Amino acid sequence: MQDNKNAKFIKGSLNKHVVTMTLTSSLGILAIFVVDLIDIFFISMLGSENLAAAAGYASTLLFFTNSMNIGLSIAAGTLVARSLGENRKQIAREYATTVTLVAILIGLVVPIVLLWDIHFFLGLIGAQGRVAELAAGYLYILLPGMVFMGLAVTGMAILRSYGDAKRAMYGTLIGAVVNALLDPIFIFVLDMELKGAATASLVARFSFAFYALYNLFKIYQAYAKPCLQRFKRDLKETLSIGVPAILTNTATPVGGAIITRELAHFGSEAVAGMAIIGRLMPVAFSVIFALSGAIGPIIAQNFGAKLQKRIKETYLKSLLFAFLYILIASALLFLLRSPITSLFKASGLAKDLIFLFCGPLALTQMFNGTIYVSNASFNNLGHPLYSTWINWGRNTLGTLPFVLIGAKYWGAEGVLIGQAAGGFLFAVIAFFLASMVVNNPNKKQFARAIRWTAFLKHQRDHIIY
Repeated sequence: MQDNKNAKFIKGSLNKHVVTMTLTSSLGILAIFVVDLIDIFFISMLGSENLAAAAGYASTLLFFTNSMNIGLSIAAGTLVARSLGENRKQIAREYATTVTLVAILIGLVVPIVLLWDIHFFLGLIGAQGRVAELAAGYLYILLPGMVFMGLAVTGMAILRSYGDAKRAMYGTLIGAVVNALLDPIFIFVLDMELKGAATASLVARFSFAFYALYNLFKIYQAYAKPCLQRFKRDLKETLSIGVPAILTNTATPVGGAIITRELAHFGSEAVAGMAIIGRLMPVAFSVIFALSGAIGPIIAQNFGAKLQKRIKETYLKSLLFAFLYILIASALLFLLRSPITSLFKASGLAKDLIFLFCGPLALTQMFNGTIYVSNASFNNLGHPLYSTWINWGRNTLGTLPFVLIGAKYWGAEGVLIGQAAGGFLFAVIAFFLASMVVNNPNKKQFARAIRWTAFLKHQRDHIIY
């Protein structure tokens, strides 16, 4: 095999690669979740329910814009890492350029569309009156920063594609630290209230993007000179991965809405308990949430290098790592369940739900872990639509009927039990689909990759750089 200095994941310990990539990615994700909590904490200190509600509505709308950026980051990571595995750095640079240009275009167009009639879109999710006005003021500041977030998120994905997990982590941490430091200054010192929180987040996004681009240009020379012909050539492949990834990410709030609606039938205590669980879960299981994006470059590089055995081993070692982490995290949650309920002053049904989650249900995160690892395999081995179907199935057919049955027989606790049962079903489906994909990557997927590489080479011969 020709020496390939750019693809660090095609050799060395897979255990080390999986652990390093996942832990560094999870630290970045954890920092973002913590900053989100700090944001809500500072806003709540203002003592206005309207401000807190406005932030909630704005965050709901921003979730969908962030889903677009996350989808593009998956496309960037897959295409760049795969090209590096094939020892084609120039192709990797061209893909990085195309995905980044797409992120810029979307980051400019989508905010214009949304801000053209922001009250209409806020009304679609239930915001009205003074709350809608406050949410609109927040979004007028933050939505134009979507282009910075797109550059930052795709930039971090490209850094991970080169195996630079540390710098990818540092970028996320820098953004989180800037946000946390500026929040109290803009909110309280400058007396900007909710607009101050938005301004702090905007500056944080700019710093995040600047750090990513600086490292990609200086260290990796990761971008090629823009060319309209190459952009058109690479756009189809970018969207074939990015669009399913965007759809995959937008499935999650649908499942969350179903759970919240069913728990609402049991009163405010049940909803409060679920809100606390919703804050606990990303903190306790940030490592699991990071798995899909973290191991994607490992799978993609080995796919590009046609190392079938390492692809299969990466999948299995990632599952093992996820299960071991979940066992440890679940044990800690069980031991800390009483202090947690005391910290959040939970009582009655809210306390019962927290105890259920911190007990046996925490172990059911193994189902989510299986789905996340399988999705990484689908996205990086030529089957991104599998991820879309699994996620939408998990959050619709794998949620609604199960929680209805659970609620009927076991009340509010049955809602969470039903959700877990549906997760088991789709984890099994995901595992069997992924097993077929990772065990036979040299059939349809490798043939497609070879044809695509030949096409790229042919096209490049006709382009003057």
